[in-house]
Amino acid sequence: MDAETLLTTTRSVRRKLDLDRPVDPAVIEDCLRIAQQAPAAGGLLKAQRWVAVLDLELRAEVAAITRKAAHEVWQHYAHLADTSMFASARHLVDNLDRVPALVLPCMPGRPPASAAEQSSFYGSIYPAIWSFQLALRTRGLASSLCSYHLAGHEPDVARLLGIPADVTQVGLIAVAHSTQREFSPAARPPVGEILSFDAWAGSASLG
Repeated sequence: MDAETLLTTTRSVRRKLDLDRPVDPAVIEDCLRIAQQAPAAGGLLKAQRWVAVLDLELRAEVAAITRKAAHEVWQHYAHLADTSMFASARHLVDNLDRVPALVLPCMPGRPPASAAEQSSFYGSIYPAIWSFQLALRTRGLASSLCSYHLAGHEPDVARLLGIPADVTQVGLIAVAHSTQREFSPAARPPVGEILSFDAWAGSASLG
């Protein structure tokens, strides 16, 4: 698979996850080895920590916490979501306990207050998260970043998995083999609508 195909066809997969086929821990390790080559802000690269949850009972408990958090979020925001995307997200949450691997990327400390420090903090792990997902794709696996539990239930997952209270969970990545081999580029706005040179152009509103 060439780089452009990889970059334009790596989807957030929710409905096409193979919920019955185990994920080899060695594959997770190897994909994380690749992800560690992603750019990070100075010494923060070494600060990353990752927790892979493969145990059936632990996955079920993490899924239950995430499901509770998701329903709380949906009460306030579900009406704003695209119908198809919401249905896809709900399918993942409803079946999260069956996803073979749940991977939590973490950073020590709590998110800083200033925008500049937040950029370094999160910017030192999000490139690795994406590289991890790309590496999974090259091995026939799919993934979806799901962060519902961060809305008020991060401490619950921390207690369950023994994650220290002063460590920030950046998200939860559902990992499984894919039941669909080929994906196509998704519809996106033309570059001319989102890019301007030398000065801001266009509306500040989203959409």
